[in-house]
Amino acid sequence: MDGEKMQKKVEELERQIAELPMGYISKKKIHGKDRFYHQWTEDGKVRSKYLREGEKEPLEEQILKRRNLQAQLKELKVALPQSKQKSPKRKQELPPFECNVTVGTELLALSQDVDGWEKRDCYSQLEDYLYHGERTRICLVYGLRRTGKTTMLRQAVADMAKEDQLKSAYIKVRRSDTMAMVNRDMRKLFDAGYKYVFLDEVTLMKDFIDSAALFSDVFATMGMKLVLSGTDSLGFWLAMDEELYDRAKLIHTTFIPYREYSRLLGFDSMDEYIRYGGTLRAGEIRFEDRELNAEDASFRDDETTRRYIDTAICKNIQHSLACYEDGHHFRHLYTLYEAGELTSAINRIIEDMNHRFLLKVLTQDFVSHDLRLSASNLRKERDLEKRTDVLDTIDTEAVTRCLMNILDIRNQEEQFIGITEAHIAEIKEYLAALDLIIDCPIETATAGTHPMEHILFTQPGMRYCQAQALVYSLLKDETFFSLSEYEKKMVTERILEEVRGRMMEDIVLLETMKAAGQNCRVFKLQFAAGEFDMVVYDTEENCCDIYEIKHSEKAIPNQYRHLTDEEKCRQTERRFGNIRGRYVLYRGEDAETEAGVIYQNVENYLKSLSEGISVSNVIDEQQTIPTM
Repeated sequence: MDGEKMQKKVEELERQIAELPMGYISKKKIHGKDRFYHQWTEDGKVRSKYLREGEKEPLEEQILKRRNLQAQLKELKVALPQSKQKSPKRKQELPPFECNVTVGTELLALSQDVDGWEKRDCYSQLEDYLYHGERTRICLVYGLRRTGKTTMLRQAVADMAKEDQLKSAYIKVRRSDTMAMVNRDMRKLFDAGYKYVFLDEVTLMKDFIDSAALFSDVFATMGMKLVLSGTDSLGFWLAMDEELYDRAKLIHTTFIPYREYSRLLGFDSMDEYIRYGGTLRAGEIRFEDRELNAEDASFRDDETTRRYIDTAICKNIQHSLACYEDGHHFRHLYTLYEAGELTSAINRIIEDMNHRFLLKVLTQDFVSHDLRLSASNLRKERDLEKRTDVLDTIDTEAVTRCLMNILDIRNQEEQFIGITEAHIAEIKEYLAALDLIIDCPIETATAGTHPMEHILFTQPGMRYCQAQALVYSLLKDETFFSLSEYEKKMVTERILEEVRGRMMEDIVLLETMKAAGQNCRVFKLQFAAGEFDMVVYDTEENCCDIYEIKHSEKAIPNQYRHLTDEEKCRQTERRFGNIRGRYVLYRGEDAETEAGVIYQNVENYLKSLSEGISVSNVIDEQQTIPTM
């Protein structure tokens, strides 16, 4: 075929293509039934039309015919004498982009500085998608801010073979971008032979959630590998329920367990994890700089914590809901959003959960025997600077009552005026969708009773910093102010020690629960008096391990008194089978008591956990430990 005939054939194909419908067919599940829509882009806007019964199949045939003709047109244009196949090696050889697209040497430069950085545990999931994943799926990397999403994308490019790097593009989405603009740029990349496209901050686009199926239904089926990440991770959660239902591989980054945090930032301190754990703010910049880690942590003080909650959580929820179905999914939260009070409501609910947490610490720990135990320990402390009898001199009951009253008054002052139980339930649902909170219900020894709600925060630094700010606010109270400076310092430090202890319990519960295999249940078990801090129940073997968790470096027999209490053990075995082992997790060295209770270092325990294991194997695989 000569050049003139080829040109006429091109014009004929272009005419036929113009007469056929553009776009794609998307599916939504509404009230349990599948509904189909024809979606396409016109004049820069995404259009959608509901397909009635009998309309879907003919439209599918026409869309497929259009795609086949487009493929023929592409081959013909390449074969034209005047045409030259464009190489994707240099960005300037491509048509101009509308979005912020980086390719070639500029992309390699963007990825160069992350070479050699430690990788998140979930990084292997990203590699699996890029080189082995299903062709028709896309990959969503989502989580709260400062949890390593963008770094993972850059590391993926840096680790690629040279030929794959030349077929890769990175799009940094801006608020002004639209799906129509991205669609046109993606087509330019496809026509130029690009295979891997990384779209960062994709949820900034207002029309992303309602038209996200464009990526999976069009470009993924054309053979492109697409990795999407975004700050508003709730947007991905909503899109998965509709546009991307069963068409995306999910990689969560919000939860950073102790073992991973320790490996990435190079430390072995439970207290440091309690203070700063939850984000990689400093680590994303320079992993080895310990001083920077402390100075640039997301949860350094109350101000930085509130700023993080406002920007990473509250705005995340609001932006995603505002963009989803034109803002028609706010449900009961719409009145708060319309009045500009939704950010405040989310903040207050998070803070209220921390208030309740601190009240629980005071009622269960501060007024308990542990205070007397601390008084005894402080009296005989080897370090002269720490040795004191201050806890013997204060009126413990009066001080505790004062603290409780202050907290109750503060809670009363901040009652949720206009906030209903429906508001609270919906906000908690979204916080759970963001992987910020998890409910680990407390079981009771009495069979047939309902478990009690027990909220765990996946970002310990955020919880500790807010609790710390609340404790320091006590110093402004007139009644508490009447104590001596030394007494005030000792009492507040004592409370914060209890907070760290309770938080360590929650961290161990959360990480053990996430690591446990399908046959294991993990929970706290409460009795009429006292509790087991953690029970790991093997449902297949019908046996369990029981734990006490102590924020202490010293092993004291009184710490495991519940584990050897015959009545508590009898009640436990009645519900959860034979007790296989008794353990105390603490911050000291591994050891075993004459009573058969095993002490294990909590940091080593957490670092030995990995998802899907049988938790009891963590103990079984340890080396022989000395007897106390």
